[in-house]
Amino acid sequence: MRCHIVPPHMLERIARDADDPALRDRARRTLALSSAQAADRLSLRATTPSPTEDFVPNRTIHDALHREQLPGRTVRAEGAPATGDKVVDQAYDWLGATFDFYEAAYRRNSIDGAGLRMISTVHYGDKYDNAFWNGEQMVYGDGDGVVFTEFTGPLDVTGHELTHGVTQYTANLEYYGQPGALNESVSDVFGSLIKQWHLGQTADRADWLIGQGLLAEGIHGIALRSMKEPGTAYDDPQLGKDPQPGHMDHYVDTYRDNGGVHINSGIPNHAFYLAATAIGGNAWEKAGRIWYDTLTGGSLAADTDFAGFAAATVQTATRLHGADATETEAVKQAWTGVGVPLEANG
Repeated sequence: MRCHIVPPHMLERIARDADDPALRDRARRTLALSSAQAADRLSLRATTPSPTEDFVPNRTIHDALHREQLPGRTVRAEGAPATGDKVVDQAYDWLGATFDFYEAAYRRNSIDGAGLRMISTVHYGDKYDNAFWNGEQMVYGDGDGVVFTEFTGPLDVTGHELTHGVTQYTANLEYYGQPGALNESVSDVFGSLIKQWHLGQTADRADWLIGQGLLAEGIHGIALRSMKEPGTAYDDPQLGKDPQPGHMDHYVDTYRDNGGVHINSGIPNHAFYLAATAIGGNAWEKAGRIWYDTLTGGSLAADTDFAGFAAATVQTATRLHGADATETEAVKQAWTGVGVPLEANG
């Protein structure tokens, strides 16, 4: 399972077409490391946690010292003061913000729902161009400074990756094809909601961008992905054009990227955006609750496709709000708006 914030098609484009040989080499190294991490990740499956009572975070930040060994040297533990290293302190703060969001919005106690220790490693590798969840912890590269900045910068990067952990401990969606695209989309949904919650933004005021601020100065783009307008996040000679579709009419059939999990996630991403903005208000309260209860409710199969997930969200909305409620109708219209058919029981 590849839970990396930067999709491989962006890195492959840099590795092939970047003018700077050093950039090409770093992109190839990042891709090679990603493949190795994916192999390790396959052995890490969800386990049933034992319950705990206290809803307080337990954070530890490590420094890889630009090596590729995990977890690295411990540099900040829970309750310790700021270190003065911006990257260390950002990682610590964003772990806390993500923990606080899940507790405040859904009464979830950490990633596993049972107080899981939250671990991050920063300064991973030599200008490593990615961040990832490996099944046990967060890992951040510093970026190359030419295409990508520090991966600890945007809060939604941390929120996205840690939500892969939430999915791991709940629905455990397969990481291929449509289930994999749903896995990626759920992480984008809650990554965006965590940022909105942190900033106090309603659905109509949010930017609905994933990784805004991650692209370096001079790159023609605003983010890694746009939930509002999939396919418009970047268009740059080194990165190519954002390939995400926002409708099933443009679904991408590919064997690459585990069947296009980072590409076709634009379709369920846009469905959530449509539902959240139609419902209005704070998106984490109603639309987010529908998606969260669907993810964690125990009814999703690991191989759930878009239509199955859509039907499940309609069922959740009906249970929470009623069959004829505005919220339920908004969810239905969102899925039909992106061309995903609703199953007969949805």
